[in-house]
Amino acid sequence: MNKSISKVFTNLDSRQIYIIIFYFSAFMMLYITTFGMYWSWMDYKNTGTINVGEIIVKNDLFFNGSGKLVTYLAIFSVLSWFCVTKIGARRVENIPKIIKDIFGTIAVILIVVSAYEFVYNFTVWGSLITINILHKTTNPDELSIKYPNPETPWNLDFATKMTLAAFIISCHSFYVIQKSYKSTNLKK
Repeated sequence: MNKSISKVFTNLDSRQIYIIIFYFSAFMMLYITTFGMYWSWMDYKNTGTINVGEIIVKNDLFFNGSGKLVTYLAIFSVLSWFCVTKIGARRVENIPKIIKDIFGTIAVILIVVSAYEFVYNFTVWGSLITINILHKTTNPDELSIKYPNPETPWNLDFATKMTLAAFIISCHSFYVIQKSYKSTNLKK
């Protein structure tokens, strides 16, 4: 059995491995998102309120203690992005300079916005954890903020992890674009 598994992986090149990892990560992201949306909808039908991200923060992936769905969603988001950039790295080099400049500018904007949102969410989350500890109640997974819409609070664990993932993806996007300038100049 081990010889057949090693034969399969020996015949794969790195691009094929990135494709397999991408499809697995994309499937897991779809699974987690569908799970969260379905149960959020059911919660909304029963209570009339929704707390963005709360369902995937409260549930573990496979069994109790296996890790929160929100953590895996953030990991699989970053992993999917990394695989996409590895699969299409050569195509980025062939993009015209003006398009790279536009994408680079968008990446910088996304870096600033996601960094701000991450720091904001993390600071608020940490402050609320501290307040709860002083009042002798500690469950950081249940902390929410009624921002930007008071009628639709956001779970701070969800918001913090997803903005961190967005920050990492934005930084990597900028890096890939800048790296493509260097590799294009080396070919000339």
